[in-house]
Amino acid sequence: MIRRLVALALGALATCLALFALSSIADSQQPTPPWRIGVLLVVSSLESKETLEFRQGLREAGYTEGRDIMIEWRSANGDNARVSALAVDLVQRKLDVIVTETTLATLAVKRGTSTIPIVMTIVADPVGSGLVANLAHPGENVTGFSAMAPELGVKRLEMLKDLVPNLTRVAVFWNPDARGHTKVVEALKAIAPSLSLQLSFVSVRTPEEIGPAFAAVGRAHAQALCVLSDAQLMFHRRTLLNLASKLRVPAIYLERRFVDDGGLMSYGVDWAYQWRRSATYVDKILKGTKPGDLPIEQPTKFELVVNLKTAKALGITIPESILLRADEVIR
Repeated sequence: MIRRLVALALGALATCLALFALSSIADSQQPTPPWRIGVLLVVSSLESKETLEFRQGLREAGYTEGRDIMIEWRSANGDNARVSALAVDLVQRKLDVIVTETTLATLAVKRGTSTIPIVMTIVADPVGSGLVANLAHPGENVTGFSAMAPELGVKRLEMLKDLVPNLTRVAVFWNPDARGHTKVVEALKAIAPSLSLQLSFVSVRTPEEIGPAFAAVGRAHAQALCVLSDAQLMFHRRTLLNLASKLRVPAIYLERRFVDDGGLMSYGVDWAYQWRRSATYVDKILKGTKPGDLPIEQPTKFELVVNLKTAKALGITIPESILLRADEVIR
């Protein structure tokens, strides 16, 4: 009787172990639910080079959209007034990570959540904006990429000096409300005397102020224009470019999209590269790294783009020194 009981007990145990093993195998074979990523755009479109690079970065990290990841896209289409509502919408969806474009978008998302990881792609001054404690150890739920490079403004003035013979007067478009512009303006003011340049700073806070700003450029008899773009100027860049063409003033811009659309010259951070790099941060977060432990990356890749068709229309000859440095020349 004892032997039979022992045999029955062993049999029951073996059955339980077998069932447990089968259950574990079945659990391991269950498909992992796709990660859910939110993207809040302010300027870029879903078809822009920047967003295409972001998708490519995710593919390079091993993710297939629709299988491993689902992306919730939201775009303000250049309207800053829509950003807060779009941020609230994304936060309410309990996503695994949210990727943001511009300081305004990042601040809006951070106000709504202290738990969902946020990866910022284009933020001028993360520390000064109050988004992170410091660049090396951001803490909390925000990480990503800084676009702060005041020294680039100095290089733009030097290029204008090379471009325009006997240049002495330069107008600068800037937005006093745009976080990050203040430091660039300070850097420009500091370098201007050494370049023998007189700078006229023209405030452009809204699209409606673009026209009056060009009237101010004319009154100042500026020989060249330096544009510190923000989200609104970027979205309404064709209006700005048309007025620059009518005034026939050579201009340098922060972003290549101005030059792609007919602007003369741009020198600045390679935004498409930063979007692609941001996919690696998303990957690290999805694999368990806390965003606060990921250092904020400073810009490392810059590009100079020149439009020779625009130069010809303006009657300007681009110096060989600039052409040799250019990453791309549009002919």
